[in-house]
Amino acid sequence: MISKNILHSCHAEGFKEGELYDAYKIFFGTLVSESRLKIINLLQKGKKNVGELAHALSMDQTAVSHDLARLKQCGFVHATREGKFVYYSLNNDIHALMNLIEKHMGKHCIHILHSMKGVKEGP
Repeated sequence: MISKNILHSCHAEGFKEGELYDAYKIFFGTLVSESRLKIINLLQKGKKNVGELAHALSMDQTAVSHDLARLKQCGFVHATREGKFVYYSLNNDIHALMNLIEKHMGKHCIHILHSMKGVKEGP
């Protein structure tokens, strides 16, 4: 998973390979939260502010803000101020990554949903 290019960059900055794996864990751990995945899904449809996201998800604005801070920390979202509101939009790279993940899941992971419902797959 770790290319020579990123390893070289990290070593040049004084980081060890183990520290890089720690960063990977934080990045991928961001996708473990159901609420963050739902926020990403909503932002794939366009920019939204905290109030709009909280309303759409039936969540407290504080919880949404906390999730957005994590998403922003890992570069999943961008924030832009428009008047008195801050709007969040999905990073284009993350948009492409989520499309790739959804394509993969649709092709290779549908059996997970079947097993969750207790449906046996074909022969």
